[in-house]
Amino acid sequence: MSTSTMKWEHGETWYRIVGDINNGKTPVVLAHGGPGAGHNYLIAIADLIAQSGRAAILYDQIGCGNSTHLKEKPADFWTPELFMEELVLLTKHLKIDNSYALLGQSWGGMLGMQFATHQPAGLKVLVVCDSPAGMKMWVSEAEKLRKLLPTDVEATLKRHEDAGTTDTPEYEAAVNVFYDRHLCRVPMPPDVAASFAQMAEDPTVYHTMNGPSEFHVIGSLKTWDIHDDLHKINVPTLIVSGAYDEATPAMVQEIHRRIPGSVWELFPESSHMPHIEEPARFKRIVNAFLDAKLN
Repeated sequence: MSTSTMKWEHGETWYRIVGDINNGKTPVVLAHGGPGAGHNYLIAIADLIAQSGRAAILYDQIGCGNSTHLKEKPADFWTPELFMEELVLLTKHLKIDNSYALLGQSWGGMLGMQFATHQPAGLKVLVVCDSPAGMKMWVSEAEKLRKLLPTDVEATLKRHEDAGTTDTPEYEAAVNVFYDRHLCRVPMPPDVAASFAQMAEDPTVYHTMNGPSEFHVIGSLKTWDIHDDLHKINVPTLIVSGAYDEATPAMVQEIHRRIPGSVWELFPESSHMPHIEEPARFKRIVNAFLDAKLN
């Protein structure tokens, strides 16, 4: 296991290689969610992949975690194109740009799908975990899930959102009721808690691109939609999601329908983190797909 940084135009991007990147097996780059959540909660995926003998690369996207933080940047700096550029540079830096797989979770899957629509030459396999392809549908589905919350919880959420007081403990407590149902349905492991903690310490990227919560999307991604480009993805694609996921089966079905030849695995006991909630099944399905499609 080795840790280092890549220097580029906007600072330093931190990364960690889990396993042997030079053992002849195609490595897997892991793109985390948020935006701005950091790599920590994906350590479990890196470990599951590395157990198959395939190297996994964790990295903190610019603006969060161990990478350079850029709190002073204007809102229009934070774009999917920025993070796609960073991803390209990282694969070149690691000398894997001719052959690699990409696994993205949540926002990382959104980024991964948009990246794959450009048909980068070195990308061999795409794994999309718990992601939407458009924020309008994401918000629409979140509204349906919110209507199933206890009446007082939904009333608290709406009151604070309308008043612009989403930074209050009362709002955060109400948000956690939603998260316990649709983000992670098991006790939160330390690595997952660490991602949330570092994002709370510097929420610049998350608040700018998304908003104050998973379902109150008022940031720059609110009009993001790549549904009409998904047919351009030309690599084997595995889609993973949970039955209780905030990335609901309805929105994932739409992605599966549009990506040619894609395979969709729905995890019956999971919400937004099947790799935490059903790790044995996740390991078996993801590694089997990677081994079937890659060297």
